[in-house]
Amino acid sequence: MRRGGPSVLGIVLAGGEGKRLMPLTADRAKPAVTFGGTYRLVDFVLSNLVNGDILRICVLTQYKSHSLDRHITTTWRMSNLLGNYVTPVPAQQRLGPRWYLGSADAILQSLNLIYDERPEYVAVFGADHVYRMDPRQMLAQHIDSGAGVTVAGIRVPRTESSSFGVITPGSDGQTVERFLEKPTDPPGLPDDPDMVFASMGNYIFTTKALIEALRRDAEDEASVHDMGGSILPQLTDRGEAALYDFSANHVPGETTRDQGYWRDVGTLDAYYEAHMDLIAERPAFNLYNRSWPIYTHSYQLSPARFNAGGIASESIISAGCLVRGQVTRSVLSPGVVVDPGAVVQGSVLHDNVHIGRGAVVRGAVLDKNVEVPPGATIGVNPERDAELYTVSKGGVIALGKGQLVT
Repeated sequence: MRRGGPSVLGIVLAGGEGKRLMPLTADRAKPAVTFGGTYRLVDFVLSNLVNGDILRICVLTQYKSHSLDRHITTTWRMSNLLGNYVTPVPAQQRLGPRWYLGSADAILQSLNLIYDERPEYVAVFGADHVYRMDPRQMLAQHIDSGAGVTVAGIRVPRTESSSFGVITPGSDGQTVERFLEKPTDPPGLPDDPDMVFASMGNYIFTTKALIEALRRDAEDEASVHDMGGSILPQLTDRGEAALYDFSANHVPGETTRDQGYWRDVGTLDAYYEAHMDLIAERPAFNLYNRSWPIYTHSYQLSPARFNAGGIASESIISAGCLVRGQVTRSVLSPGVVVDPGAVVQGSVLHDNVHIGRGAVVRGAVLDKNVEVPPGATIGVNPERDAELYTVSKGGVIALGKGQLVT
């Protein structure tokens, strides 16, 4: 935080394997997956924290973290003069020869970071969601409440509750009465029985409460040592947990359409649908809000080029792209080439994908360096696609990094 304000250390949990996002996570951690053409998923949480004046941030990594570590160290360079930093912290086995047992154990094994900084508060945020949020507003409520932890919640349909930690608010609407990790049949909200409060995976702790909770959890042999599955239920039972309603959060430059937008892009279908949210004339999530920017690495590439009759509509076309075919309702990352006669529809193409002359790609997500040969098709023959590629429940076709196309 700014000089004179409360001292806050940001801890970003970025060690997730992301199995449901395969094959995009076959060679990288989920927070390192490309999103929106030029961003990585981790850029959204880091941008929110930095825009909110939380300027000392540790990113805890573990699973296949090389590309994530490289992105953070080359992109997120803060002012050394002011003592600010964003740094990746790999699993260090500080408590013995074992890797992290869960997200709570990851912080337990990284308590040296907290002891070194001695912050008053610790903001523990997840690394793989797409949203804008001003954490200062959540912090202010946390300080006023006197709670040990405040968890950010968002209303979601009750039918989706098995994918989230579910918060049951107290009668005052602010205390947490119950915290259920991925329940199948939770109670609905009093004012809307078809909705529940889902945890966004963002928590603000009073430092003393966090350290004590982690130590109690470490002594519990039955614990799964997870923030949502262990720490939040523990502090809820002790009457120390509070709810922050994300719908009350506002950032500069927001529109009525994208205010309160938050997406968990942990599955191929959710990842694909979030991209489709970007390309509408009035996008559900606006990447062009300069008052609350999402920061990322700036590629040293020439502008996108269209020739030989190449056209694009309702699409995001990144720098370095060469479009000589037809692109509609798609997102192209830097360096993508679409040759003459090729058709790309409703697809997400990562860095340096090459679509050959006359090829057709529909409803697909292609990871970096995939080459689609001239005349090949993806998304045209469902039976053939199912035999050759990963196909999600919703029908999204996904190819991993450099995967061969026949």
